[in-house]
Amino acid sequence: MPHLGRMTEVIPIENPHDPATWPTGRALQLEPLVRRVLAPNASPYTFTGTQTYLVGAGDDVAVIDPGPADTGAAGHADTRGEGHVEAILAAIGTARVAAIVCTHTHRDHSPASRALQAATGAPIIGCAPLTLDDDGPRADAAFDPDYRPDRVLADGERLHGQGWTIEAVATPGHTSNHLCYALIESGALFTGDHVMGWSTSVVSPPDGDMAAYMASLAVLHDREDRVYYPAHGPQIDNPRQFVRVMIGHRRQRERQIATHLESGPRTIPDLVAAMYKGLDPRLHGAAGRSVLAHLIDLQRQGRAVPDGERWLALDRPPA
Repeated sequence: MPHLGRMTEVIPIENPHDPATWPTGRALQLEPLVRRVLAPNASPYTFTGTQTYLVGAGDDVAVIDPGPADTGAAGHADTRGEGHVEAILAAIGTARVAAIVCTHTHRDHSPASRALQAATGAPIIGCAPLTLDDDGPRADAAFDPDYRPDRVLADGERLHGQGWTIEAVATPGHTSNHLCYALIESGALFTGDHVMGWSTSVVSPPDGDMAAYMASLAVLHDREDRVYYPAHGPQIDNPRQFVRVMIGHRRQRERQIATHLESGPRTIPDLVAAMYKGLDPRLHGAAGRSVLAHLIDLQRQGRAVPDGERWLALDRPPA
């Protein structure tokens, strides 16, 4: 059954690149078929919070990345006392939810799918389930162990609604189950955490894989999407140029690591300190995970080898 709550006020966004124009808990119109509702879970890892997207302007909608399970609005003046799921339901109004769609199963993306399903009866569709022990630094990026999709989409599969079509684009790397979603009618791509407008994506082993991430960036670069709507940060209006810069940045990081190793053994904290000068110390752990992903990729290439907590260039014997 559709949720029969009130229809929230839809606010035309004045500047999609200015975080000050992004109030939590309110539907912002980005284009005729796309609205955004920002969750109140801002952090050094989520920027202003997780952005949930509503696709559709008719009798049915799809909800992309419903967000975290508990985003109570206490203490957030601009959410008008509503939690994120309630804000989504208010934005949906009397429309039928055709699908609840998840890009991946980190805890700031998929857990709210269950509350939204309970309220609307809509199927949970999209990425495959994935539960791993996360030894990384991000508590909010641990995997959602209770995610149970009604349908898993393969690369190229489509969902259809009134006036809209969503196509899955497989983009493993940030997580092995990550999917982006193309809105066929408008040329928009919902990029989840694969490409974000405020920061590079953390690639955290064992599930995060740098080689897979780079291959997925190449897939996006070969596409002709008009705009990216990421789960965190502003929209990206020059997608191919943006992805090209991202690919160059990752290759530069790989070269930096290789150069440091050639001068002697290095630990991951050593490399982070040398490579990420001026970075918020709260993000050093996340940077270290991406450095580890690069090191594992270099090991696969036969260019680096671990020696306890240190890493060495392969042609340099352990001390």
